[in-house]
Amino acid sequence: MPIVLISIIDLSVPTWVAVLALIGLVFLGSSILGGLLGPTPRYKLTNPDELPANDGDRFLEIVEALTDAQLNRTGDLQVLTNGPSFYPAELDAIRGATQSIDLEAYIFQKGKIARQYLEALTERAKAGVHVNLVLDAFGSAGTGKSFFRPLLEAGGKVNWYNSPRWYRLMHMDNRTHRELMIVDGRIGFIGGAGIADQWYSGTHGQPRWRDSAVRIEGEAVYNLQSTFAENWLASSGELLNGEAYFPRLQNEHRLISLVVNSTPTVGGSTRARILFQLLLASAKRTISITTPYFLPDKSLMRGLCHAIERGLRVRILVPGRKSDHIVTRSTSRAGYGQLLKAGAEVYEYHPAMIHAKVLCVDDVWVVVGSTNFDNRSFGINDEVNLAVRDRTVAMRFQNDMALDLNQSRRISLEEWSHRPVTERARELMGMVFERQQ
Repeated sequence: MPIVLISIIDLSVPTWVAVLALIGLVFLGSSILGGLLGPTPRYKLTNPDELPANDGDRFLEIVEALTDAQLNRTGDLQVLTNGPSFYPAELDAIRGATQSIDLEAYIFQKGKIARQYLEALTERAKAGVHVNLVLDAFGSAGTGKSFFRPLLEAGGKVNWYNSPRWYRLMHMDNRTHRELMIVDGRIGFIGGAGIADQWYSGTHGQPRWRDSAVRIEGEAVYNLQSTFAENWLASSGELLNGEAYFPRLQNEHRLISLVVNSTPTVGGSTRARILFQLLLASAKRTISITTPYFLPDKSLMRGLCHAIERGLRVRILVPGRKSDHIVTRSTSRAGYGQLLKAGAEVYEYHPAMIHAKVLCVDDVWVVVGSTNFDNRSFGINDEVNLAVRDRTVAMRFQNDMALDLNQSRRISLEEWSHRPVTERARELMGMVFERQQ
């Protein structure tokens, strides 16, 4: 039997290459661990007794300064409840576009409604309208360039935000969670819904998701356009300019609003979290929160409990069993106890997944947009919200919440205290990854 000699090839690499690789792995590992286990920023408002009344001009000045957002005093706003309202409104605006269409989305998912958007956008691109799309590389990963080929061939542009690159490994956790569209620089849409069939007709036998959006005209549209321009520049290298994007705007209807866009700082703080902190601290009578993912940080939890101690009514509406993230729901439920003991009203919505992201304070202020009550929205993602000080708008959103509460079940402290062992086990698992949910 012949003897087979096997030589071992020396696969050694230069020492400096090995050291660099090791340093890279250490930094990457530290980034991952920091994202999973690192502390969230602490938000403690100094001199809370000196915070002006939230229905006065002095409070507006403070919000404008601390959120680095422009105060707008004119505009028209329309509340759009659920997909059968906001999708047709957006498609009508697209079909009427003459200059530009700018759309940014976390989720753009192939399906029936996505096909309608593609057809409308393609038709406008063929007509010479500037069509620009920024889609998150993770949230819209299942919709590749091949889907958009008709639009691209018609002259439209599609770019993915923070797509995978070796030099972005340390920042891959950052996503654009923004959902907004601007048409001709004159009409803006903002909310929490992406473009997917779960908001349009329901999928896999599940009912259509419950969500809210707004259509706005006036000064705030400039701010929405500049928000889009920020991530368009990051994704394409182009800085938008010209009358197609920033036309002269005139609107005589009084509407006080701010567009607060949000990108995490080195420490994890964001303008969205500052906005919420100020509004919650300013509340004198009521706080109403609708959110699909309720995982408040310690500072926010203390703020809500303190509001109840000050005599405020605090209502929180979250998904029931039709949540799209079971582990996140369980982790969220683990935190009910502190709020229920303090006296908060916690409700779970049962007809469908509730995905609306709305904060109402004192029937005066409303915040609607893409921000959830969780660390990912407050400290990791790019987000955008429209904050409106208007009693009529606030009343409309409060009426919507009242209708939702009629289809929800209030959770009692006794029920929460006796939740099953299987649920508690999921809670423990979810707590490990709580900062990433």
